[in-house]
Amino acid sequence: MNVRRKARESALQILYRIDIAEGGSDEALGPEMHGLAPGSEARRYCSEIVKGVAAEKEAIDREIEKYSENWSVERMAVVDRNILRVAVYELIFSRDVPYKVVIDEAVELAKRYGSEDSGAFINGVLDRVHRARHEALSAEKI
Repeated sequence: MNVRRKARESALQILYRIDIAEGGSDEALGPEMHGLAPGSEARRYCSEIVKGVAAEKEAIDREIEKYSENWSVERMAVVDRNILRVAVYELIFSRDVPYKVVIDEAVELAKRYGSEDSGAFINGVLDRVHRARHEALSAEKI
């Protein structure tokens, strides 16, 4: 398994646990990290995602709601909203990850952990987020 894919998967598990237990990211970085070798790139990236999502959660959730067409973040399935949080974090704050990779990885996580409709839903939301951000950045360059 790809290093970043493993990191995303672990981050999703941690964020899921934080979401349902309403805990903090520092306490939650324990159990799911056991499969990631100390000092490894996967462990570092997982930690970056979890801490980044925690720090930017309000902005990320606003972005998700803006492009999810009549869905509030609270109404979304816990798995779906946390996959979206990871992906939106990467789209906005991890500029070294191409948007196609972010979307593909999120859809793969949705297929693995979400419902039958999760992949299409997540793909649609992330595509709208990406297009809007791309248009905004293009307009700034003019």
